[in-house]
Amino acid sequence: MSVFSDRERVITGLALLAAVIIIGLIDSFFVMWLVFGGIYLLAFKEAQKLYGVESDNEFKFAVGLWLLTLIYPYGDDLFVLAGIFYAAAVAYNPKLEWKNFLPFIYPTAGMLFIFTMYQEYGVASLAWLLIVVAMTDIGAYGVGKSIGKTKFSETSPNKTLEGVAGGIAVATLSGMFVGLAVVDLFTSFVISMAVSAISIFGDLYESSLKRAAGVKDSGDILPGHGGVLDRIDGYLFGAVVMLVLLRGLV
Repeated sequence: MSVFSDRERVITGLALLAAVIIIGLIDSFFVMWLVFGGIYLLAFKEAQKLYGVESDNEFKFAVGLWLLTLIYPYGDDLFVLAGIFYAAAVAYNPKLEWKNFLPFIYPTAGMLFIFTMYQEYGVASLAWLLIVVAMTDIGAYGVGKSIGKTKFSETSPNKTLEGVAGGIAVATLSGMFVGLAVVDLFTSFVISMAVSAISIFGDLYESSLKRAAGVKDSGDILPGHGGVLDRIDGYLFGAVVMLVLLRGLV
């Protein structure tokens, strides 16, 4: 059974990697919009289940929100406007629950920031984000398995402090050079380290949601990997920090 799961995990991982490379090489606004939109809406549905939100109205609103990104270039503005409009709706209709807005914070904010970062800084910034978060996971796993002893957080018992430190170090050094396509060396170092660190908490946040919901994975759409949120949790936090720092430091 485990061999089959491992095989599924490898096949799915290779397929995802191939898709990422192909989409990156195409580097088309409309293709990116379609792909990120599909990922976002799948992740939104998974988040609704984790939060215990059963209403379909929020999903329809999410579809409308993503449609706006096709004509409006500032996704972070749309995130703020979504909050204002939902607050107005709650004020008008007391039966609405603020819990239903949670999927508009996570994963919506992260996906809007990812797409906005692509529009402002190009596909190189997405490659940078991809490398930093991926190397954080790889580094944390490798270092944690070899020398990890100190538990990092009760939320994710398998994570160790040594693994987290190792993952940040590996990701910072790897991302620092990829980031040179976007910024200078020092800025790349600072942003890579910050994004790596926050991506760990993106993973922890999703783990806390799954624990509260009593599930192992956010979904089962990706054989051997679970759901969409299981694969993009670190990116959702990392993209927000990366875009904010790019705007503030560049």
